[in-house]
Amino acid sequence: MSLPRSLASLALLSLAAAQALAQTSTPVSLPAYGADPLQTSVSGLSSGAFMAVQMQVAYSGSIVGAGVVAGGPYYCAANNMFFTGICMGQTLLSPSAYLMVDAAKTFDSAHLIDPLSKLSQRRIYVFSGTDDSVVRQPAVNATVSFFQQVGVKPAQLQYVNTMPAGHAVITPSYGNDCAANAAPYISHCSIGGSGYDQAQAILQHIYGPLQPRTDKPAGQIVSFNQRAYADSTTSMADTGYLYVPPSCSAAGANCKVHVAIHGCKQSVESVGNQFITDTGYNNWADNNKLMVLYPQVNKSLFLPSNPEGCWDWWGYTGSNYANKSGSQMKAIKAMVDHLTQKPKASM
Repeated sequence: MSLPRSLASLALLSLAAAQALAQTSTPVSLPAYGADPLQTSVSGLSSGAFMAVQMQVAYSGSIVGAGVVAGGPYYCAANNMFFTGICMGQTLLSPSAYLMVDAAKTFDSAHLIDPLSKLSQRRIYVFSGTDDSVVRQPAVNATVSFFQQVGVKPAQLQYVNTMPAGHAVITPSYGNDCAANAAPYISHCSIGGSGYDQAQAILQHIYGPLQPRTDKPAGQIVSFNQRAYADSTTSMADTGYLYVPPSCSAAGANCKVHVAIHGCKQSVESVGNQFITDTGYNNWADNNKLMVLYPQVNKSLFLPSNPEGCWDWWGYTGSNYANKSGSQMKAIKAMVDHLTQKPKASM
């Protein structure tokens, strides 16, 4: 039986798109921009939030602040997948921040992470929606407690936990309704009749007052080869992305770098470019001399098993996943370090 004409046309279009993707050349190497090595920050949602916590703790000597949206405390799963339910607040047993602090102190003593004393100088934003059914508030409360116990000062630790939001990055107007817990895990919420701009809240808490937001970012999204930093056994994708505003494209711009880390089921493979273009970071980048790095991890049904495209916060890439030598951690840090290198002079 032949397909109806409309379905046949759709099938041909899908085939053509698949062939075009198959013929796409390998992405270029990540360019060097001479970014400011003292002004790197990180944020993420869900598994990306767990990764943001890991990055902030492990590299506290060079990462100046973190935004944690629906993420549990550092090393919560302790290299054991069976603890993930506890770390997401899905069981009657809540995570123990005290135990996580003890683990971090052990890593500090072994020089596997930067000295925990550096964290007292850092600025941390934490968010938990009251309607989040994926990573519930008891787990996020433990994240706040962890940072308090390792010395982050009260004025530098902001916890937003009264908004009726689901499991999502929050924007003023884009995405699902506020209480949704569904793909693309981007939702719009309001406070006092005004849309809540989470990208602004994170960046402003870390860097201080911002220059105005742009409605239409005028910069360039650069795709680059992630295989230069991580092989396929890490579950990281072949391609990563970088938003470069016009203010950062010139030599000597000395821009800041913010690493925005997607959650499970939220990579380009899963939701297209929505996390990159619609979460609001790029809108704040143009006028604030800020480049935004969007590393990518993909789904994998083989070793390492990562069927939902999550960042490693329980040990699927190895027992050192939360340390500076962890394969995903090391890859993202190497990308940032490359961005801070001086660009080569043109011939």
